[in-house]
Amino acid sequence: MRSIAGPSSSQRPRHDPYSMSMTTNSLTEAIQLEAVDLGRTDHRRSLLALLDEYAQTPEGGSNPLDPDAKARLCDLLASKPHYAGWLALRSGGQAIGLINCFEGVSTFRARPLLNVHDIIVSASWRGRGIGRALLAAAEAGARARGCCKLTLEVLEGNHRAEAVYRACGFRPYELDPAMGRAVFLEKKLD
Repeated sequence: MRSIAGPSSSQRPRHDPYSMSMTTNSLTEAIQLEAVDLGRTDHRRSLLALLDEYAQTPEGGSNPLDPDAKARLCDLLASKPHYAGWLALRSGGQAIGLINCFEGVSTFRARPLLNVHDIIVSASWRGRGIGRALLAAAEAGARARGCCKLTLEVLEGNHRAEAVYRACGFRPYELDPAMGRAVFLEKKLD
């Protein structure tokens, strides 16, 4: 794997794709990681297909994506300058993995951070290093943006994903051990 080139500070981040090789069924196959380009129809289709696949798993809530959300999502992401995503593609262009991230701010460090909002690996490709490669792409992108850290949430029952995240250096968040670890909460507004 080669490093992802960083963006100039005056443009929306774009990252050079890079390749990795993996062995599948005794064959070596090249997997390409590309920054999501929401101006490309194939990237839009791939993003929506992978998100929909994930949404239908127990980890994703076991329901397909709402058709209205699917119709609006790519344009919404394209309008957000703090969005960054990468696709893992087979040599023929089939998308097998996706990571969606958003830049935020660490107020205590007065530096940007990159939050991993979604990471999806197609079911038949799990356990082959695709998730680690997507996390590495996000880390390289975060470093290129000057971020001080990556953050993510994981469901406590998703042990396989948590093991991958821990192997990649992620740890539960705490400031003072006496106060305990951070808990992720939500309040739905509609």
